[in-house]
Amino acid sequence: MTIFCSHCRRPLQAEMSCLLRSGKQVPSTPRPFRSTKSASKARRDQINVELQALRSLLPISAREKERLSYLHTMALVCLQLRGAQLFPPDLAPPAGLALGTELLSLLPGFLLVLSASGKLVYVSENVAQVLGLSVVELLAQGDTVFDILDGQAHEDVRKQLLLAQEEPGREVTFVGEMHTSKAFRLQHGGNRAVAVHGRFAALGQPASSATTVFLALCTLVARLPTDGDAGSQDDLFQSTHILDMTFTDVTESVTYHLGYRREELIGQSWYSLLHPEDADLAAAQHRAVARGAGATAGTAVLRVLRRDHTWAWLRISARRDSGGHSITCTSHCLREEEAAYLRARQHRPTPRTAAAPPPAPAAVPPAGRELSLLAAQLRALADSLSPPATATWHSLWPEPEPFHPGAHETALGRLLGNALEVAGPPTAHAHCAPYARQ
Repeated sequence: MTIFCSHCRRPLQAEMSCLLRSGKQVPSTPRPFRSTKSASKARRDQINVELQALRSLLPISAREKERLSYLHTMALVCLQLRGAQLFPPDLAPPAGLALGTELLSLLPGFLLVLSASGKLVYVSENVAQVLGLSVVELLAQGDTVFDILDGQAHEDVRKQLLLAQEEPGREVTFVGEMHTSKAFRLQHGGNRAVAVHGRFAALGQPASSATTVFLALCTLVARLPTDGDAGSQDDLFQSTHILDMTFTDVTESVTYHLGYRREELIGQSWYSLLHPEDADLAAAQHRAVARGAGATAGTAVLRVLRRDHTWAWLRISARRDSGGHSITCTSHCLREEEAAYLRARQHRPTPRTAAAPPPAPAAVPPAGRELSLLAAQLRALADSLSPPATATWHSLWPEPEPFHPGAHETALGRLLGNALEVAGPPTAHAHCAPYARQ
């Protein structure tokens, strides 16, 4: 049997090591005993002590500190370090000028400060009113603006931030869906669309990427108010029309948004202010509201002419009153980026809608079916009243009944009356008035 050396793997004649044959003895030095478990515990204890020391320095309440996890603690510490680097204590404003909770509650959205690379530097506390998440919960998702935005908006956000960084002072706007709390998703059917409007500003001299931040205001895209707080909204106005969309009343805030006085619009047609390319969309909205198809069918994004001959984007929500004699429109002013987002969203089918389409009312047949039925009955009546063309008709069909004055009008009236009963009450048809201003 061949025996191999345990060190060099060479064949040996006996059970002996080549090291022993050469007379070289391996020094047997005792290895020190190390407890890996004890060392890991010591490192964890040291990390916990350091995290507790950092947590005690955070400018939040003691109750919030107790609820912080290690991940939330590190996220807040990094946020405070970035803020301290860009906003040194010697550049802080006086205590009387600090933003308080009362002032933040009056803003239409929350404040957001980003670094040149997109890192979060500051998020105002009223973010919970918009997204349902506190600053701590928002930072748990990530420390960049891309972590709190839906993935579909990342490319557009990068382009807008790069454009604003190349031209400091230029204001840019981008729209995207931000992640919200579970309660908000259940209430609003998903994440909320937020418009971020801001610009880059240099905080120090000389200006560099380390001292340049993006200051922005984040607002909800076209948040439609309820009936109770409609009068407190500054970015909308309301108008009342008769069924052909002629102005009968409008709020005074229309002067701020469109430049017209209230007296100038009363008696004018709503269609005379619309952009020619939006006339078909407005007519479809008008027909849907006149039929009483619901609030969703009466919402559209349209362009309206201002007094200075520029175009204003409006999200118009129309509804017919209970009496059916007038139409009330609530117009919400939009930026161009918000209007483009809403229009793209209207043409994009949602999975919920595709899976469970709303049932069509069975009592009222479609308008095209009514017209086809009426046309077929009128053709049949005309054929029955026309005289025979050739002699062959005499052998195939009996002689027509003698003509009595008034019989044709009675039959036609009876026929039209039956068709109108099926179609329901008459509706006001949309029309497009001639374009008043060029």
